[in-house]
Amino acid sequence: MADVVTALEQALGDRVCTDAQILAAHRRDSWMLSELDDLEGRPPPPPLAVLRPESSAEVSAALRVTRDAGVPVIPYGAGSGVCGAVRTCAGCVVLSTEALTGLRELDDANLYARFGAGTLGMRAEQRVQEAGLSIGHWPQSIELSTVGGWVATRASGQYSTLYGSIEDLVLDLEVVLPNGSVVSTRRTPRASAGPDLRQLFLGSEGTLGVVTEVGFSLWPLPEKSRGQAFHFERFEAGIQAIRLLVREGWRPPVTRLYDARESERHFMEHCPPGRAMLILLHEGPAALVDAQLAGVQRICVGAGGSEAEAAAVDSWLEKRNHVPAFRGFLEQGVILDTIEVACTWDLALPLYERATASLLEVPGMLLATAHSSHSYRSGTNLYITFVARPQRREQMAQTYRECWRRVIEAAAELGAGIAHHHGIGRVRRDWLAHELGPAGVGMLRALKRSLDPGDLLNPGVLLPDE
Repeated sequence: MADVVTALEQALGDRVCTDAQILAAHRRDSWMLSELDDLEGRPPPPPLAVLRPESSAEVSAALRVTRDAGVPVIPYGAGSGVCGAVRTCAGCVVLSTEALTGLRELDDANLYARFGAGTLGMRAEQRVQEAGLSIGHWPQSIELSTVGGWVATRASGQYSTLYGSIEDLVLDLEVVLPNGSVVSTRRTPRASAGPDLRQLFLGSEGTLGVVTEVGFSLWPLPEKSRGQAFHFERFEAGIQAIRLLVREGWRPPVTRLYDARESERHFMEHCPPGRAMLILLHEGPAALVDAQLAGVQRICVGAGGSEAEAAAVDSWLEKRNHVPAFRGFLEQGVILDTIEVACTWDLALPLYERATASLLEVPGMLLATAHSSHSYRSGTNLYITFVARPQRREQMAQTYRECWRRVIEAAAELGAGIAHHHGIGRVRRDWLAHELGPAGVGMLRALKRSLDPGDLLNPGVLLPDE
């Protein structure tokens, strides 16, 4: 294996790193079970090297070397993924996008910006805001994730009800295929020139190619922004209110409904006990915001909601990206995670009730709650949280997998989607047939074999074992 490192050094020079600390820091993403493995002394093996190419040409050269040597390559953005899509294997190399960074182009007239795939999300957003523009993509991990990672995981942000998810914001891509060839999609607002090749890489999790550049269709910064909040006697009533306001054509970028337990935890000062809290943020031209505030108020009150102080939205905005570290919980024997699924409106309440009730049957369960954070004309998502403390520490991984099994199978049995925005990784891959069907998984597997016959690009991710 020393030969492949030498060949990579010949191709990339000092952008090949073999420092032990750097290798150790690139073994995995932020998946809970990987964190648990580290805590218990079972980390994945370090890679042979970490590659930091600075261009698509250098990515291409690196992939040609590793293909000829039969060496697996693990693409790595910023390591913020939570589904196990980054985990090293013996004899692999990690290809980091860290040096594929920065603004490549900004065009105000066409509302367009292009970034290197390794650019951190917040840096990209700040750069376009300097020009009075916005990407409109606000994942909770915006300070920790890269724009290429958004594409790879088919991400969605907290403002998606208006601005859309990543597939609605990406205008063009540059991707290096496993054989080293480069695909650059056309920069056009729409095309009818065959299938949309961008969709092959949105959500592919580094298994079909390495995204090197991302072009976004931008939004002007809003003229006005206002918060609004309501609380409901039942979670179901809040879901109905969101369905009606979206159906009527209102699009508050932030539309989040919390069940009673989460409402008490997050909005104790603004929501009476036992009620479900709905917070909304309206943005856009001042006249549109004013009209939307009135329209949404009419619908929510008509659905049984009581108006709350808009300060609840300010509180959420202040704390929305604060996530406690997993390690502290694990050290106390507590296992926890969030599972986001999606469904049509008619399934929202049955899925919420079935998933949370099933979680509460798990021994050691401390908390099983949910909220809706992204909505569409035909449905919504549920963001389900579980916290459990099994009797024995050695049961933590088993308990974790059992919680995931119960939620995903509840979604699959009802005909809901098994993932909304965090991707598949390793944690969901065995249920992919529930989403795509056996024929769909077969198509995806055939595509993987065609592009990557040696299964060298991020093996073990996305696709279930045959």
